[in-house]
Amino acid sequence: MSTTPTVDDEEAETESESTLATARKQLQRAATNVEVDPAIIERLKHPTRVQQVSVPLEREEGGVDVFTGYRAQHDDVRGPYKGGLRYHPEVTADECTGLSMWMTWKCAVMDLPFGGGKGGIAVDPKSLTDDERERLTRRFAEELRDVVGPTKDVPAPDMGTDAQTMAWFMDAYSMQQGETIPGVVTGKPPVIGGSYGREAAPGRSTAIITREAVDYYDREIADATVAVQGFGSVGANAARLLDDWGATVVAVSDVNGAIYDPDGLDTRAVPTHEEEPEAVLTHEAPETLSNEAVLELDVDVLIPAAVGNVITAGNADAVDADIVVEGANGPTTFAADAILAERDVAVIPDILANAGGVTVSYFEWLQDINRRTWSLERVNEELEEQMLSAWRDVRDEVDARDLTWRDAAYVVALSRVAEAKGARGLWP
Repeated sequence: MSTTPTVDDEEAETESESTLATARKQLQRAATNVEVDPAIIERLKHPTRVQQVSVPLEREEGGVDVFTGYRAQHDDVRGPYKGGLRYHPEVTADECTGLSMWMTWKCAVMDLPFGGGKGGIAVDPKSLTDDERERLTRRFAEELRDVVGPTKDVPAPDMGTDAQTMAWFMDAYSMQQGETIPGVVTGKPPVIGGSYGREAAPGRSTAIITREAVDYYDREIADATVAVQGFGSVGANAARLLDDWGATVVAVSDVNGAIYDPDGLDTRAVPTHEEEPEAVLTHEAPETLSNEAVLELDVDVLIPAAVGNVITAGNADAVDADIVVEGANGPTTFAADAILAERDVAVIPDILANAGGVTVSYFEWLQDINRRTWSLERVNEELEEQMLSAWRDVRDEVDARDLTWRDAAYVVALSRVAEAKGARGLWP
């Protein structure tokens, strides 16, 4: 397979700090594998806009704090911007821009009629009371009111936000517009227009793609060993579904560390972060490990499903899995990608593997537009069909061009975005 150009350790360290730099390098790399007008590539290096707003919050103990919020809108040539809103102390304009670029590729590789967006507030959600979190969200919705909407930009939950956050955002937007507009966000509770299966969708898609990857390399899922870093919504749902299909999940972790059983864990007995925060280590197991050690286990499949930049130039040589399936966004740095490619470790990229979230968000958006609810069974059937279609598209590029999985996914995505830009042209 073709390999990514090597990057020295100093540059790798820089990459681990910059989502935007990584996203731009990946775009430039993709451009070498497909014939695209250089002018289009140059346009895609830059977001359409990045909105920065001040979000004041009156604290319950008195006083007012002012937080900074962002909404990056990368490209909307194929449809409205789409992407999450995160509440995290380290949210920055550059991070949101890089993540919005990844959303453009994710929507394109899934062939969804959306472009890429991302945003959030630089705040520690643990420092907020429930009432403060609600008021912060409602004020944020007001500050973004002119740049979001069902046909403009459709936010969704992300790190530090959830279905309730989206409910508050939708309500605030609707009150200002004078009518109920459920399609302004996705990831809402089903009772107000959310879709069944949305929360579990990124983990479900990660499991589906893992199953297909194992089969591609002539193995049986029932014989596969799997390690999962991160036992939140993505990691837990992926692990449990793979467990149901017969895989042996030997390790799972949360922020405090991992539990390990070479004979396999009962993943449904291990509490997820949503069920009991930071409780993985309370479950009995033969061994406990650090989060870093999980990445180095001798397993068939490694699923990094926690945070970004965990596989780096410093530990990529120690990764002992045959297949890495990216459940988290950006868990592998540009430099680590090169090392894994040189070692013939297959890396299935996040823009394919965890795309179930945005795919079911698309289903939710359709349900909101048509005011008609789908059953969970229909959602899961449609998701399976969409994931398999995207898998085949990427697999065909891998086979035809002898590319890495990431390069192949970018070829699919970039070709679709470039074709749309070519068709629409450039406004004078």
